[in-house]
Amino acid sequence: MTEDLTDSRQPPVAARRPSVREHHGDVVVDPYEWLRDKTDPEVIAYLEAENAYTDALTEHLEPLVETLFTELKDRTQETDLSVPTLVRHHGPDGLRTPGPSYWYYTRTEEGAEYARFCRAPVVDPATPPSLEGQIPGETVYLDANVEASGHEFFDLGALAVSPGGHLLAYSTDVSGAERYTLRVRDLRAGEDLPDTIPDVSHGACWAGETHLFYSRCDEAWRPYVVLRHRLDTPADDDVEVLTEPDERFWLGVDTSRDDNWLVFGSESKLTSEYRLLATDDPEGTPRVVAPRRQGVEYSVEPAGDRLLVVHNDGAEDFALAEAPLDASSHTQWVPVLPSQPGVRLLGVDAYASHVVVTLRRDGLSGLHVLPRSDSGDLLTGADVAFEEPIFTVGSPGSPQYDTPSIRVDYTSMLTPPSVYDYDLATGRRTLLKRTAVLPSATQGPYDPSRYVQERTWATAPDGARVPMSVVRRADVPLDGSAPALLYGYGSYEISIDPTFSVSRLSLLDRGVVFAIAHVRGGGELGRAWYDHGKVLTKWNTFVDFAACADHLVEQGYTRPERLAARGGSAGGLLMGVIANRWPEKFEAIHAQVPFVDALTTILDPDLPLTVTEWEEWGDPLHDADVYAYMKSYTPYENVAATEHPAILATTSLNDTRVFYVEPAKWVAALRATAAPTNRRPVLLKTEMVAGHGGVSGRYASWREVAFANAWVLDRIAG
Repeated sequence: MTEDLTDSRQPPVAARRPSVREHHGDVVVDPYEWLRDKTDPEVIAYLEAENAYTDALTEHLEPLVETLFTELKDRTQETDLSVPTLVRHHGPDGLRTPGPSYWYYTRTEEGAEYARFCRAPVVDPATPPSLEGQIPGETVYLDANVEASGHEFFDLGALAVSPGGHLLAYSTDVSGAERYTLRVRDLRAGEDLPDTIPDVSHGACWAGETHLFYSRCDEAWRPYVVLRHRLDTPADDDVEVLTEPDERFWLGVDTSRDDNWLVFGSESKLTSEYRLLATDDPEGTPRVVAPRRQGVEYSVEPAGDRLLVVHNDGAEDFALAEAPLDASSHTQWVPVLPSQPGVRLLGVDAYASHVVVTLRRDGLSGLHVLPRSDSGDLLTGADVAFEEPIFTVGSPGSPQYDTPSIRVDYTSMLTPPSVYDYDLATGRRTLLKRTAVLPSATQGPYDPSRYVQERTWATAPDGARVPMSVVRRADVPLDGSAPALLYGYGSYEISIDPTFSVSRLSLLDRGVVFAIAHVRGGGELGRAWYDHGKVLTKWNTFVDFAACADHLVEQGYTRPERLAARGGSAGGLLMGVIANRWPEKFEAIHAQVPFVDALTTILDPDLPLTVTEWEEWGDPLHDADVYAYMKSYTPYENVAATEHPAILATTSLNDTRVFYVEPAKWVAALRATAAPTNRRPVLLKTEMVAGHGGVSGRYASWREVAFANAWVLDRIAG
């Protein structure tokens, strides 16, 4: 039996029930695998005991949590309006005739957990509505607060208005398991139609006014099939359009910007294949643009009379090519922008007059705009320039193919999220909105001149230079006395970019230095940066993070006893490794939904997402070298009798990406194995109704953030 579950001030002790795992001649006895069964009342009792223990040991933080929550709330303009986006719908004859036009936007209101999705008819396309007050003719076409009513958790998946503007497809998840129910609403009547489709994946898209396309997951939570639903027919009659039999691949579908094409994408971590189907032939057969070839990734963007293709065929950091609309082979790809080492092309958005390429250069995101000739050919382009030394830029673009301007999103560690209108012909940027940062009762107004953001570089033992983004108050002394929080991720070629955070201001104003370690395994410095931090080079991710911690100390930002680390999901794996390997470098570690029992998970192809992950981590089930390499770093496999930092592990019971059992087992092992002299606490906090992203609702998520930040401050800033 599990012991010590009655005294909330004593750490729970999980029962040891040996479970044997044997692979490649290696026998492992796992005492805590029994915690995997969340239908077992004893497992739930153990998690609840852990929550009670965490509550007891953090009870003294409640005033600070409340203060941090209030500061975040005070600084946020709770009643707010997004910048309206113009959408021109089609008429009853489809793409050939114009239909109604609307401004689409979201509203948040003080006291409401979720957004309201609104639209208003367009009077003058050249005159956007005011961001103050009510917009004439406004209709709330979906109120997430109403949909969430009566549910402890709520997440909105699909939100797609039909090309004619009369129907809304939307999907909801009320458990956190990322299994959605898709519904259709008649926006003229304001009522849902009988069409209800359970158990769908995140998105959905329209082909005309009568057909919906969506994907569905298998038991491993892999979107493996795309189905077609015709309105006013039973969901049981929906037709399987495409099925992906290869368990490494995810399958999805979307609509092109000009509404002429359905774009079907089948992608693994290393390989991709796309198909097209004309939206005016929704019951036709999608055709392949270029058959898949192992190791070749590409994406397609319909661009009027041609296709644009971003690919890595002989181009490590990807290149841009064009192809005929009816292309069926990679041999038809004609180069437009060649690959440049260190300039990673990420994607392309096509418009009638211009093409916008999203890229990464020198560790920063960027946009490259190419004009098109009258015949549609791509001409020489230029980057969109910004003044700050570190920033994050992207473009949601325009929903219209024929448009004179696009939207550009911009932020930095000092500049709140900003929306610009970017004139494609002149390059002129017009600021439409910058997220307001209101004065805090405890900290006063936000003044960016009181802070400093900078790019600095750590050096890994093998000589690799690792970029870091750092922000601090300008008056923080660089004598090692300041507390600091170092964030890291380093997997899947995901870049953790320097962005603004209202909640982070509460840390900065208490003298905390905040830094992001852009370690290998991420995508900050191109494809090679990613390749050198995965599979049999994964240790580079961890070594880079340790080097970044050393750099903060060497440069006088902080010292080890005032340094905390934070990372989530695959970044939580990073947290587990540093807790085992370099505990002396950190005072505290916050591991969010941490992937700390990675080897057990990746060995089991029956678990969700495992097979799709083999191209990221390697296949330890069939490859003894990969098995041995993963076992060398997986946190749960390597817990040692050391004086580890204080640890807070946060997870969610219904997380389908990183099961709660991983941090639960890790925490149990840490407590059982820690050095007898270790007095730093190990805490586990499980949200009992939530998914991978934590709790839903903005106020609930703000409290979650406030709690985590209060715990960090208590460890490093006291």
